[in-house]
Amino acid sequence: MFSVRAGGGDVRVVYSPLDAVALAEKNPDKQVVFFAIGFETTAPPNVMSVLQAQRLGLKNFSILVSHVRVPPAVNTILGSPSNRVQGFLLAGHVCAIMGYWEYPPLAEKFRTPMAVTGFEPLDIVQGILKAVQLLEEGRVEVSNAYPRAVTLEGLKPAQAAIQRVFMECDHKWRGIGMIPMSGWRLRPEFDEFNAEKRFDVGSVRAEESPLCIAGEILQGLKKPHHCPAFGKECTPERPLGATMVSSEGACAAYYKYKG
Repeated sequence: MFSVRAGGGDVRVVYSPLDAVALAEKNPDKQVVFFAIGFETTAPPNVMSVLQAQRLGLKNFSILVSHVRVPPAVNTILGSPSNRVQGFLLAGHVCAIMGYWEYPPLAEKFRTPMAVTGFEPLDIVQGILKAVQLLEEGRVEVSNAYPRAVTLEGLKPAQAAIQRVFMECDHKWRGIGMIPMSGWRLRPEFDEFNAEKRFDVGSVRAEESPLCIAGEILQGLKKPHHCPAFGKECTPERPLGATMVSSEGACAAYYKYKG
């Protein structure tokens, strides 16, 4: 973002997708594109921005969609011949929106226990405890260790809004590759808000660094310090892969606490 700004680009940080809609409404002479990224957690507000722009009749607002879905990724990781993952901590913020009804069939299919986990320190410890207990007892199920925010069904109104605006599609994951039906894109009836089509950038692809082993780290095959670029070419300021980009990523955590 900062390099684009340095080159003269107008890139702004907003607190909400609806702020981007307001920006477009106030600047009818400019095209405003919101970068709609994230897991299922951020999908509802991004969807609402499209519906709001449609209600206002805006012709200068669009979104560039790069949403990913967790269950297909879990299926791919556990289905890999080299898989070493024995249990999953399921992200509480994702399950708060989508529920966790999609995961019991995956747990049964791969004989892998899972625990829905929050992000406060005690929540994480509770999730780890649940997962370890399931492993020690040989029980294959999904345990909800975050019941104050997560239900089995999730937020049905939010899910309905997502289904109204988005449809499932194949998506390429950094470090892993293409995972069938693991992403979302705008439905054809919302093409007027599709930045890929408005600016014809759908074929643009970012090259991944050959030094990065994020895919192996995501699958539990290697640790961050096994990467020759870790802490050298790859840092939180200049990340090469997904596990260093996010402060929640394994590489970012290893880097922060490496001392």
